[in-house]
Amino acid sequence: MTTTLRPTEPLQHGADGVRSRRYEVCVNGRPVGTLHLATHPLFGPRAALITELRIDERERGRGRGTVAALAAEEVARTWGCRRIEASVPAAHQDLLRLATTLGYLERNRTMAKSLEAAPRPLPGGTAGRRMTEAEFTAWRARAKETYVHTWTERGIPEGEARAKADRDHAALLPEGLATPDVLLSVLEHDGEPVGTLWLALRDDGAYVYDVEVTAERRGRGHGRALMLLAEADALAVGADRIGLNVFADNKAALSLYTSLGYQPVQHHLYKTLL
Repeated sequence: MTTTLRPTEPLQHGADGVRSRRYEVCVNGRPVGTLHLATHPLFGPRAALITELRIDERERGRGRGTVAALAAEEVARTWGCRRIEASVPAAHQDLLRLATTLGYLERNRTMAKSLEAAPRPLPGGTAGRRMTEAEFTAWRARAKETYVHTWTERGIPEGEARAKADRDHAALLPEGLATPDVLLSVLEHDGEPVGTLWLALRDDGAYVYDVEVTAERRGRGHGRALMLLAEADALAVGADRIGLNVFADNKAALSLYTSLGYQPVQHHLYKTLL
């Protein structure tokens, strides 16, 4: 039995520079599934992204998905890509095991939780307030540099990381502190700033884009307080669900979010193409 990819459309070129193509996964010429491969919309033409890989239910368990994924890597190499990525829903543990077997590593994951009807109180002496314009200017510059460093220390080339930081901040904070459906807050303890929070209201609920405890104040429970503030703010604007992104190697953050009731929604994986 020979498993191959058969294109079902010409190579597509998007206005944003993304290339993509859809394929049938075939066994001896017989379609048994579909695959969609593209260059990464966030990281650029050097990174490929498997946006869909589906094998017909009756054909599963025979290695079809494995061969299709390996064939996608070969296509990505011909496109000049040096890395390939995929996002796997947490409910699809079979796909997660397949990706791990093929050498994919988890870089980050999306987590979420349903919110209780009433927020939990912040610790004594701790309160949140909205960020001022002066604080926002300093925070934004610092946040972008931290964002770049976060990606580069996990293997993303600096140019890609900076381009992503610029695009993300421009898209998510187009009007700065006045951007609609965005809450930027400062957490204070005994009247002193100890951390910052970036929360946004999206169609699927609230989302924590950034949470940071001041370096000299870490290890004192302020991270948990910031998350409680995020949940209280989310409830105040009518959200009943809250989500976030966490890097897989950030064990302290993973432990905190898990203890607060957050569950994995998607695992975001990557593999270097040699």
